[in-house]
Amino acid sequence: MRYYLGLDNGGTATKAAIFDEYGKEIASAGTDTAMLVPRPGFTERDMEEMWEANCRVIRKALEKSGLSGGDIASVAVCGHGKGLYLWGKDGRPVRGGIISTDNRAWRYPEKWRQDGTEEKVFAISCQHILASQPVSLLAWLKEHEPGTLEKTQWIFACKDYVRFRLTGEAYAERTDYSGCNFVNLHTGEYDRELLSLFGLQDCMEKLPPLRLSTDICGHVTEEAAEKTGLAAGTPVAGGAFDIDACALAVGITDEKHVCMIAGTWSINEYIGKAPVTDGSVMMNSYFCLPGCYLIEECSPTSAGNNAWFVKHLLPELKEECRKSGQNIYELMNGWVGEIPPEEFCPVYLPFLMASNVHPNALGRFVGISNFHTRKHLVRSVYEGVAFSHRYHLEKLLGTRKEAPESIRLAGGAARSPMWTQMFADVMKLPVESVEVDETGAFGCALIGAAAVGDCADMGKAVEKMCRISAPVLPDPERSAIYDEKYKLYCETIRALDGLWDSIQAYRDRH
Repeated sequence: MRYYLGLDNGGTATKAAIFDEYGKEIASAGTDTAMLVPRPGFTERDMEEMWEANCRVIRKALEKSGLSGGDIASVAVCGHGKGLYLWGKDGRPVRGGIISTDNRAWRYPEKWRQDGTEEKVFAISCQHILASQPVSLLAWLKEHEPGTLEKTQWIFACKDYVRFRLTGEAYAERTDYSGCNFVNLHTGEYDRELLSLFGLQDCMEKLPPLRLSTDICGHVTEEAAEKTGLAAGTPVAGGAFDIDACALAVGITDEKHVCMIAGTWSINEYIGKAPVTDGSVMMNSYFCLPGCYLIEECSPTSAGNNAWFVKHLLPELKEECRKSGQNIYELMNGWVGEIPPEEFCPVYLPFLMASNVHPNALGRFVGISNFHTRKHLVRSVYEGVAFSHRYHLEKLLGTRKEAPESIRLAGGAARSPMWTQMFADVMKLPVESVEVDETGAFGCALIGAAAVGDCADMGKAVEKMCRISAPVLPDPERSAIYDEKYKLYCETIRALDGLWDSIQAYRDRH
């Protein structure tokens, strides 16, 4: 039997999972990593803590599986896109890693839109510019921490940093870097003219060599083997941006389906043979399947809101559930089920970290009365997250000639039957998932199987290893109710549009 290990580094959690050659999840392990918030809108992590977390979960997954490091045929890594991880010329992290939910650089995309830079950028990269992309963050660092870039040897994406620590070899995998406004999407290579538009031409030499998802990008070093329990010399594949890995994990190999990932970010995507170049969607990047592009609408407005609600509004309940062995998220699903869909719950805008409507929009419950309880607010969060996904989906559907057959769902919502049904009802499409818990790591396992030649390519790996669940079908009556609620959601967004800059101005003054 052949076994493959996948690593998944999200914004606040690190996971490892081991799969056999038929796609069965043998063992998994995870740990939280601390999100540092030094100032409002800033989200960072300690890069050494992040590496140690990867070592711990690999070792724990191996222990739980009963396998030795020598049983692992390959390792592949995925991680959140955007953000910034800088490696220094002194062989250490230069500063804290910046997570994809960071909004410190929001002024730069606004400025580039106003002065015509974005239009020139889009012609080369086929991407709009986000505040959390490395180009915006590097511009911010250049202005506010000029010494930081002088100390930098390599500009890494999240998962490429982890792979570097495993192998000691610096590479940049294409799905990630083509999503960072670093790559000319017409040539597939870095582009000095593109970097010059951002004033970042001096960073060209700090970008690692580009590689494909299934390229072997080094082998586990002796030092990494000692820390992780893996065997030295184990091949490490290029891996993928986590949204590519999850899409692959849920069997997205053609244009028939839309993938939604409900994690920290609201990811909504499908693959095509050509990018959408009319500017109507947020992002085009390379997909991990050769010859395919990932057409994407995204924002950090998804199930991370649920984790925030639990941490800050239900801390005593979380502790009670921990002591009793009850799952708090299952309890919350029950709460949502107690409230009929037609009952008015406060309109929730899931903009705790950033938004998809205004660069300064913030999270908000609108319409609370003394009738409402915490149960109503939980349903509000579930609905608001689903509506934010629909907001993106409608943009994607406008670029397609044919409607998708289904939505393939991954992330936290996919593990909630209540939320999965709500997604089907809100989107008015069947929702399917895959029969594994760790979809990002599973996508890495598929990549790893192809990288070492155990499957002819990633498409063959999907055919052999993926098991898609039975579809959850939308209910027409509930869909009609959610149409009304979605209209209220959109009206709320429009009504508050003039407020956000005033709030930001106050924050800037104080």
